[in-house]
Amino acid sequence: MFSIMLKSKLHMACITHVMPKYEGSLTIDRDLMDAVKLLPYEKVLVSNMANTNRFETYAIPSKAGDGMICLNGPAARLGAVGDRLVILAFGAVPTDEARRHRPLILVLDNRNKPAGPLKET
Repeated sequence: MFSIMLKSKLHMACITHVMPKYEGSLTIDRDLMDAVKLLPYEKVLVSNMANTNRFETYAIPSKAGDGMICLNGPAARLGAVGDRLVILAFGAVPTDEARRHRPLILVLDNRNKPAGPLKET
């Protein structure tokens, strides 16, 4: 049996761009994705702290170090530049290992730079 566990979390990510005419996804600075082991095209759950919208999409990397968090396609209507997001990815972990599992959590500042060390809670 498997348990679905939090794998990766970018907390307080700040939307830098919205592109409603894009096919759809969430563009994230490649360095941030790498820090929490979020893969290109991996499914993410996104929660907008400004308006309580929650939606699922997939992550695509932008240039490493550019600080980009961009809502694309239909998701662009669920937030605005400056809104803060919680970006979550989950994974299936064998239930007997679930109690030992620790997600990677990175809290970001308003420029999408780490506000502290990477946490393995």
